[in-house]
Amino acid sequence: MWTLPPTDSVLHVLSFIAVAAQSMTAALAAGKRSMDWAGVCMLGAITALGGGTIRDVLLGHYPLVWVAHPIYLVIAGVAALVTIGLARLVVRLNLAFLVLDAIGLVVFTMAGCDVAWQVGVPVAIVIVSGMITGCAGGVLRDILCNEVPLLFRSELYASVSVVTGLFYAAALRLQLNDTLWAVLLTFVLGLTFRLLAIRYKWEMPKFVFSGEER
Repeated sequence: MWTLPPTDSVLHVLSFIAVAAQSMTAALAAGKRSMDWAGVCMLGAITALGGGTIRDVLLGHYPLVWVAHPIYLVIAGVAALVTIGLARLVVRLNLAFLVLDAIGLVVFTMAGCDVAWQVGVPVAIVIVSGMITGCAGGVLRDILCNEVPLLFRSELYASVSVVTGLFYAAALRLQLNDTLWAVLLTFVLGLTFRLLAIRYKWEMPKFVFSGEER
């Protein structure tokens, strides 16, 4: 999930935060379903690393990130366990978790685009890879918790990932990834877009059909 140039230290650090944040949100969802500690850790790891794993399998990018770099698996597991002890506190920090989730979405999307670009696939696949990396983990979490995925029922989410991927892919095309500006500008754009969507409840048009109309 994170095959990053050493100079991209900001994105590298953000990736650790994103993995921890996604794992913690998954742990809270597991707690609402009364899962045992093993289930909490497993759900946290699936949520944090699932998107990147699916992307790597589709692209034939091996070894998988958490196989090559087990530190990501450790971070996901530890973050999930920490959440068990801090659950009563973090539930009250809803705004903080929305921000962390938004950070995870944007950072995962950029990292997914980075890997796809290095593989040498077309730009459209780069953007799709970023979206899969950013969104698939949350979809897996919600499905395993027997809920309608957040992706399909809340404020703009996948759209944020697509816009972030488009911007980052354009930066890569213009070879701006040699500097930190591509990472910073894309991060600010994606995070701002997601937070505005939450604040003002921007949503995609919904398809409502009861089947009674003739």
